[in-house]
Amino acid sequence: MNYLAHLHLGGPRPADLLGSLYGDFVKGPLQGHWPADIEAAIRLHRRIDAFTDSHPLVLRARSRFPGARRRYAGILLDLFFDHCLARSWADYVQEPLPTFSARVYALLAGEARLPGRLAELAPRMAQQDWLGSYRDFAVLERVVAGMQRRLSRPEGLDGALDELERLYEPLSEDFQAFYPLLQDFARTRGRES
Repeated sequence: MNYLAHLHLGGPRPADLLGSLYGDFVKGPLQGHWPADIEAAIRLHRRIDAFTDSHPLVLRARSRFPGARRRYAGILLDLFFDHCLARSWADYVQEPLPTFSARVYALLAGEARLPGRLAELAPRMAQQDWLGSYRDFAVLERVVAGMQRRLSRPEGLDGALDELERLYEPLSEDFQAFYPLLQDFARTRGRES
């Protein structure tokens, strides 16, 4: 799952939201460097990732990509699933996506101690409305291009958007089947100590 899904699944409190994002930027053991409620949200983020990466529905979705693309299938699937969530946000959340996004951006702007690269990304995230923009499939092209700039082998993502477009319906069905299971996991087993 990518940023939007982690934020949705992590919980509504400020510490939940922060920890949901920190999970992508804080590595290694958690040893009290962050408040306990933020560290709990980071642990939940990690459990969500582990559950997602090993779930049969996600493995099936990854297998839809050609063999040469499978190395990047997980990354592409994370982005695509955030697109699916943004597109059908009202099916899962009562709070409108623009309101939710604005709340997250305000929280990040008011946080003095963001970890590492998140401190650099947060202003751009808000300025470009990364969370809300996922609704538009065309935005994924910009996201993939940004990812390519950070890869040692950027050619591995050449043509990725065409594949996502070709796989749009089956991957959307995979999301619809998997996301309620992930919500249940995050609500129950993902929060176990």
